Amino acid sequence: MEKLMNILKEIDDSIDYEKEKALIDGRILDSFGVITLVSELEDAYGIEIGASEMTPDNFNSAEAIYNMVIRLQGN
Repeated sequence: MEKLMNILKEIDDSIDYEKEKALIDGRILDSFGVITLVSELEDAYGIEIGASEMTPDNFNSAEAIYNMVIRLQGN
């Protein structure tokens, strides 16, 4: 989770990722931020995030993002 938090803070350090639960629904993270995040996650965790994973449910919170990463790693 620490690696994920570092990635998120590099994208936008003004967001409180530990508390925020509507990163997408609340338009806190814009489309450029999501594209950057996907690329960073794929590189950092050795995963591929397909179009079917690009849903608000997977990106609305740090916890949701982390759960998606773990699931895609097959852990």
